[in-house]
Amino acid sequence: MEKKYQINTEENRAFLKEIREGLFAFGHRFPSLGGSAYYLGDDGTPWKERNRETYVTCRMAHVYSIGMFLGHEGSAELVDEALRGLAGELEDKEHGGWYAGLTADGRNLPDKQCYAHAFVILAASSALLAGRTGARELLEKAIRLYDLRFWNEAEGLACDTWNTEFTVLDDYRGLNANMHSVEAFLAAADVLKDEMYRGRAGRIIEKVTGWAENNEWRIPEHFTEKWEAVLTYNQEKPDDPFKPYGATPGHGIEWARLITQWALSAHRDDKEAADRYVKAAENLYCRAVADAWNADGAPGICYTTDWQGKPVVHDRMHWTLAEAINTAAVLYRVTGKENYAADYAQFMAYLDSIVLDHVNGSWYHQLDEKNQLKETVWPGKADLYHALQATLIPYYAPDVSIAVAVKERRAVSS
Repeated sequence: MEKKYQINTEENRAFLKEIREGLFAFGHRFPSLGGSAYYLGDDGTPWKERNRETYVTCRMAHVYSIGMFLGHEGSAELVDEALRGLAGELEDKEHGGWYAGLTADGRNLPDKQCYAHAFVILAASSALLAGRTGARELLEKAIRLYDLRFWNEAEGLACDTWNTEFTVLDDYRGLNANMHSVEAFLAAADVLKDEMYRGRAGRIIEKVTGWAENNEWRIPEHFTEKWEAVLTYNQEKPDDPFKPYGATPGHGIEWARLITQWALSAHRDDKEAADRYVKAAENLYCRAVADAWNADGAPGICYTTDWQGKPVVHDRMHWTLAEAINTAAVLYRVTGKENYAADYAQFMAYLDSIVLDHVNGSWYHQLDEKNQLKETVWPGKADLYHALQATLIPYYAPDVSIAVAVKERRAVSS
């Protein structure tokens, strides 16, 4: 295996830096006139006929906040553009909260999503860390709204979707929004120095690890309003971009990293307690990789499997690879087990040979089971969030949110 794919080599660090700089350059054209993020096409050209979504705008604010810490030219202005969109055309001044997004002609998309609101908290936390004007007010407003509409203190979990006016709450409950709520809470805890949010993340994690352990470490994703798992949800639409049928190995991998981050930060002085959650994270990661990596004779991580681990949707989404790179590196750092370093090298080689677009930039967002470009779920290259973080998380402290780690230069030494 080439050195540039191996963790803890100078060649690998240089490879990731090259990818990172390319990603930052690729995303510069995202801001619309109102600040909300255009969906980016294959070469970074804005696709102005598509919706401009809140979560994408938040991701770009987060990415270029990190860009500021790394000295990427133009990052501050790009963060400010995204913040302008979040404080302007994407915010519902009448009913509160943030629209899911806007259509190309400026109409509001219906419903208020926990998923999008979690990303507002993440974006505002990173922008506050970067010292941007309006970021503190945005974060305070986002947290107040989230607490009022989405967080259920009795359940220790978040609901999913309201109508636009916040008068009707959908019966669906799901873990995708809760996963990104964990990410947002950990960022808010680190930035605001408020451990309440880390405690909330832990309450969600307790539920998720329990459900996963009782289901052979394949995480149920979809639930009723009483948090009863619906294992057949979306069986007729198995490749849904946010609510696919069955187990989503990429989410098992992503949860594993977030659980590890939480465990190391919440149990800094109790190694035995932290280790219990790290073991759960290992179980999630290993189950997902065993089920989905190279499961059909070609490299790549299948998008979904059934509840016995058999692939259902064979497509490879770029974000699953990004999270696999992150989590393999984090688990190697925390456990020292060489199998995670070996996995990391495999994933890096696959990224370089198949998923990186060496001509137009960024990463191909969707490939089929033969690793040919496919654009049924994720056409174009919407944003930079997953890919950018995969160039950083492998070399930064695993017990802290990535924006904080980068700003404070909390890189690992080896």
